[in-house]
Amino acid sequence: MMPLGKHTLRVAVATLLAMMVSACSVEPWVKPYERANLADPIMSFDRDPVANAYRLHVYETREAARGADGKGGGGCGCN
Repeated sequence: MMPLGKHTLRVAVATLLAMMVSACSVEPWVKPYERANLADPIMSFDRDPVANAYRLHVYETREAARGADGKGGGGCGCN
């Protein structure tokens, strides 16, 4: 295996740095007029939204300290 020269290493680092900087774009990935397509209920991962809501309620009741999905309330199950 040949050792890399300083010039080759510098070019490799510069190329990697340029690729990393170009990945940060100013423009959003999803345009504002395209967001309606993502908000469509067909895009949901839930097969059964009612069962999933019940499962989430049971989970929140048992794991009172966790609930990091933006809902208020305690772990007593009286919501």
